[in-house]
Amino acid sequence: MAETVVHVLRHGEVHNPEKILYGRLPGYRLSELGTQMAKAAAQALADRDISYVVASPLERAQDTAEPIAAQFGLQVAVDERLIESGNWFEGKRVSPGDGSFRDPRNWWVLRDPVTPSWGEAYTVIAERMFAAVHAARVAAEGREAVCVSHQLPIWTLRRHVERKRLWHDPRKRQCGLASLTSFHFDGAKVVGIGYSEPAAHLVAMSPGARTAKGA
Repeated sequence: MAETVVHVLRHGEVHNPEKILYGRLPGYRLSELGTQMAKAAAQALADRDISYVVASPLERAQDTAEPIAAQFGLQVAVDERLIESGNWFEGKRVSPGDGSFRDPRNWWVLRDPVTPSWGEAYTVIAERMFAAVHAARVAAEGREAVCVSHQLPIWTLRRHVERKRLWHDPRKRQCGLASLTSFHFDGAKVVGIGYSEPAAHLVAMSPGARTAKGA
């Protein structure tokens, strides 16, 4: 049986002048630099055998998927399971050093980092992402697919597949903007995982890119 590859792509940089954690909020699209990142990802996939492109319903994911789909003459499918994780801090300004995590009013929300208590359970994220990737594998059987999603869901999926504990230090995620985490399948079994950052040169141009809110 021919190998099937599912590339899980994180969206590009988002226009977010208010610097809030946008999460699942609508209306957050790619910045000009983010659009260039999406094109860089598309260029990196130009020689691949892509037969299926699917994305989270959020605008930034749809924007990132468009140049890839156009390149292969495909339509962008939508899978709700690829959406950003739910987060109690959505819509708020939360960043290192701003005091949010030292504010006693937030301590109850932050009480459990393992589940976590402030958002969608890691186990739920892993299950829905794994199901979405398998659906893409079936759609592209023997060829390749691209799923556009978000940083935390992608990293949780990878840790799940690698059989690592799901709770982790966010600062150590290997999932840069417009990066590709590629799952290689033999039938329904994952036999390899690859990672690349085709837009790394563009990410380097954005000082806050690697800690973009609501990634």
